Amino acid sequence: MLKEIERDSGKLRKYLDERSQEISGDVLVAAMDIINDVKKRGDTALKELTEKFDKVSLEDLRVSEEEIDEAISHCDAFFMESMQKAKENIVFFHQAQLSQSILLQKEMGIYLGQRVLPLDAVGIYVPGGRAQYPSSVLMNAIPAKCAGVKRIVMVTPPNKNGLVHPNIAFAARLAGVDEIYKVGGAQAIAAIAYGTETISPVDKIVGPGNIYVAAAKKLVYGKVDIDMIAGPSEILVIADDGSDPSFVAADLLSQAEHDPMASPILLATSQALIDAVNKELGRQSALLPKRQIVEASLRGYGKSILCESIDEAINFANSIAPEHLELMVEDPMRYLNQVKNAGSVFLGYYTCESIGDYFGGTNHVLPTSGTARFSSALGVDAFVKRSCYLYYTKEALEAYGDYIVSMATQEELQGHANAVLARLGK
Repeated sequence: MLKEIERDSGKLRKYLDERSQEISGDVLVAAMDIINDVKKRGDTALKELTEKFDKVSLEDLRVSEEEIDEAISHCDAFFMESMQKAKENIVFFHQAQLSQSILLQKEMGIYLGQRVLPLDAVGIYVPGGRAQYPSSVLMNAIPAKCAGVKRIVMVTPPNKNGLVHPNIAFAARLAGVDEIYKVGGAQAIAAIAYGTETISPVDKIVGPGNIYVAAAKKLVYGKVDIDMIAGPSEILVIADDGSDPSFVAADLLSQAEHDPMASPILLATSQALIDAVNKELGRQSALLPKRQIVEASLRGYGKSILCESIDEAINFANSIAPEHLELMVEDPMRYLNQVKNAGSVFLGYYTCESIGDYFGGTNHVLPTSGTARFSSALGVDAFVKRSCYLYYTKEALEAYGDYIVSMATQEELQGHANAVLARLGK
């Protein structure tokens, strides 16, 4: 059941923010100890930590092409076809994000420009354990590939047999991952940030993980770039009277099954719809394999709000800045320009959030915890850097040099002024 609450976006955002607890000092200390151990002892530390945490003894950290071939031979054929079609959609969308370098001529003798350059190397963390998310491999690796990154490295914990999950191996090959290493946890983050005898360091680390992975990413930030420290999942559905209650309930549950702290929120213009959705939630949740997780999410963070209009609901949603926003309304394109803060928007009665998670082509790595107010979905821009350049002829510097000298002198940086004066012969 969704708890009905008053129309106060500030209180709801504060309540939701309580889910995102700060990483404790103990976890940060433990992660830092692991990072320092890997920095000091390299591959030896990685193997010992893998044996300690994953109960697996490894001779080689790198996954060979033969091992990948063997793993892929166990994949379901229709799953592989599905992934191939998803890849085509993801490539189609992300290639359109590519930015162009620019060259501007302000006047004769003066040129300004910007070069868009791909990062040299990117590391992707892929969780292990009982869960396996090959779709996340596509979502993290394909934008990097589209950006032109030459070296994409994947780290993932080995299973109990010391192997990589077949679906993960297939996703990595399909997405163009260049290197795969069987190492997880904070030690994997340390390895790709600082390098070991076997693993060369990268420039940026992306991908989700447990609290120790999150702590390690936070600690290595500055040595490398990272994508984000993600919080619990959230979905906000805006539904009008034409919405099918079973659709609304199914979409709310699709996020509730992620985590007991996931937040499924419904903004509706009809009390009758809210009541019908609650009835459907009870029926559908009882049938889900992750029923306990779903019910904990609904009980703790499932909310419903009765709004006077779709416009009011969208204003409310902008204040919340949800990770996933569904406009389950008639003529949703009419309202799209009103949406200012959302990680990703799903339009209409038939565009469930699951399409975006797996197949549609838009990225499913999204800002959480209200950070959609200022941050974006993962995309090609995350894997490029921009370098500016200038060109002045002697005549151009003679025309404007005195202005530069004046500004440098006012800031008491005579060396800057002298660099101009030397060229002007003054």
